[in-house]
Parts: sequence; structure tokens; C-alpha cells
Amino acid sequence: MKLFLVQDPSPLQTEKTLSLIELIQNGGLGGQIIIGVLSILLLMVVYIYFERLFAIRAAVKVTPTFMSQIRSHVMQGKIDAAQQLCIQENAPVSRLVSKGLSRIGRPLEDINTAIENAGRLEVYQLEKNISILATIAGSAPMLGFLGTVIGMILSIFEISNAGGNIDMQLLADGLYTAMTTTVAGLIVGIIGYITYNHLVVKTNKAVYQMEATSLEFLDLLNEPA
Repeated sequence: MKLFLVQDPSPLQTEKTLSLIELIQNGGLGGQIIIGVLSILLLMVVYIYFERLFAIRAAVKVTPTFMSQIRSHVMQGKIDAAQQLCIQENAPVSRLVSKGLSRIGRPLEDINTAIENAGRLEVYQLEKNISILATIAGSAPMLGFLGTVIGMILSIFEISNAGGNIDMQLLADGLYTAMTTTVAGLIVGIIGYITYNHLVVKTNKAVYQMEATSLEFLDLLNEPA
């Protein structure tokens, strides 16, 4: 009996896995520096977002009966009691009302000007560091593209040193590494853009609340005795 061995003509192919850590490690010093900078920017985005979000949420928390109590105290001439209520509330809205209460007795235009000036300071405090998110959202993708250009230059340099023999493996590794910085930059930029717009919406709501309360307070002072 004769046995015939059939040999599989197709060689076994090992599946290549794509490791982000390996790409960063093999990306050269320039790519690693850019990835490190993008990581720091991402941490800044997360910190600023949650710090501002909690601050804005605390700023818009006002007792529902706050203005009704202020109205009652003002109508009864109890300005000191109204001021004490504003101190206890300790919110941007209450500080605007407190500034208006401290100007009672002066012309209504002067009171309005004092409230507007105090409002600008409160808005500045609410918008603190939010512009940094917009800067990161715009600069992170550009940093990623910079890493891509550096990776491509290094890949071309390595190929030129190979004596004109194009090594596809070397070229593929260089392209993987170059695109890693682009992906990282886009991720950081997208997160920064989303968080910035969300905080802008929250800040605008707080500003509208302050404006509405200020108008309500001015209408109260304008009511006939």
C-alpha cells in the first residue's frame, strides 16, 4: 500500500495584531512627545469640564421663593432683612440683587448700571477657563497632523537609507505610527469641542437667569408705592 502525502500549497499565515502601545513606542521621540502632549490636553479638558459644570450648576441653584421674599422685604421697607437673605443665598443672582439693594434711594438708572457692572463680573466668573476648551479643540487636531507629518518624514528617511529597496513592512509601520497621532488629536479635539459647547449652553442659561431676575428686581423698584 502506497501512502501519498498531500502538501498544502498555501503557507500558514500568522494574524498580525495592532497594538496602540506598540505603535506609540515605535513612533519615535517626536510621535511620543506629541502623544504625551495630547494626553495632557485631554486631562485638562476633563478637569475643566467637570469643574466648570459643577460650578455652573451651583450658581443656578436658587430658592424658588427667593424673589418673593425679596419683594416682601422691600415692600415692607426691610432692606437689611433682604440683604441678609441675599447673603444666605450666596449665588450670582442674589449678589446682583444685593448690589441693587445697596443702591436703593438713588435714581433707577444708577441702580441698573450697578447691577449691570456686577453682572459682568459674575459672567466672567462663570466663563472662567471655558475658552481654554475652545483652544484645545482647535489645536489638538493640528498637533495630531504635525505628528503625522513627522511620522511620514521619518518613514521616507528610513526608506531612503535602505538603498532604494522599498520595505513594505517598514512603510506600513511608519504609516500606522503616523496616523496614530492624527487619531489621538482628533479624539481630543472632538471631546474638547463637545464639552466647550455644552458649557457654553449651561453658561447662557445662567446668564438668562440673572438677566430675568435683574429685570424683575428693577420692575419691583419701579412699582408705585
